[in-house]
Amino acid sequence: MDKFYPELSARFAAMVSQLAGKKIAVIGHARPDGDCIGSQVGLARVLAQRGLDVVCVNADVVPRRLKFLVTEVPFLRTDEILAVADEYTAIFVDCADGFRAGSRLQAAFPRPIAMVDHHISNVGYAEYDFIHTGSAATAEILAGIFIDLGYAVDAVAAQGLYTGILTDTGQFRFPSTTHRSFVLSAELLVYGAQPNIVGFELYERESMGKLRLLEAFLKSLKMECDDRVCIGILPRGIFEATGSNSEDTEGLVDYARSIEGVDVGVLIEEREDGTLKASLRATDTAYRLDRIAAQFQGGGHAAAAGLSLKIDTTEFYRRLVEAIAVQIKQVDEAGAAVT
Repeated sequence: MDKFYPELSARFAAMVSQLAGKKIAVIGHARPDGDCIGSQVGLARVLAQRGLDVVCVNADVVPRRLKFLVTEVPFLRTDEILAVADEYTAIFVDCADGFRAGSRLQAAFPRPIAMVDHHISNVGYAEYDFIHTGSAATAEILAGIFIDLGYAVDAVAAQGLYTGILTDTGQFRFPSTTHRSFVLSAELLVYGAQPNIVGFELYERESMGKLRLLEAFLKSLKMECDDRVCIGILPRGIFEATGSNSEDTEGLVDYARSIEGVDVGVLIEEREDGTLKASLRATDTAYRLDRIAAQFQGGGHAAAAGLSLKIDTTEFYRRLVEAIAVQIKQVDEAGAAVT
């Protein structure tokens, strides 16, 4: 059988050979999502199967709906690992740059031994960079590498990796979904992944607070750029008002993007410290949302990107609409977008 990632797999095996006797910290990004946690779990379990002492680390807590993945994997917070950071060798996963893990973790591990990621904005920052922007998820890369190398993948690892692929492909709906995504997902079922459990935990355990937050978001939607852009805003204080929390923003932006005729959907979240967080989603990779996000110190994928910065909401809204409008015009002129 042809290998999924022949070049990456050979380099990965070389990297793993250097880990013998080391304590490993698998570090994910702040406000972790399914691909982040799933990739951490998958990598941690596979390395542990090879006799290594492994922990996972995040700046933020594991989201409620992803806790089913971490019952058998140790997860530490930033303060816990910083106290013993000199004892650990770091591997970053699903982080387009080191700062995505949080400034303190990036400072503690400025040059990790390895990094595995699929974001188009990632230029590399580890001793061994494993970047494949044509993959739908970091979990997809890891799953392919593990199968290429014949590494032992237990049911816990398979469940995590399957979750990462499922969530980052939008349940196999996003443009990033490929034949490889389906093949690897099917392989993970052989190793013990259970789609029924993943589907229930992710999509059938909504809180009432999440539904109230969704209601508020839908009421805030505004159309821009001749109804080709839809933007919703979650104002400061909305979590308290709805009985929700920041975890419940996951997936909201897809409602804006899914409206017929909309090319780009946006979620803007006002945080209590004056920071704005924005999530951008497009119907086609031609819109290069990573480039738009980069104008505001953000990054991500061609059809899914994000950013976080301190700026007045009104000013940001105006500048963002202008930037998206320019990109839409360029795509139209090039005739590149899917119609």
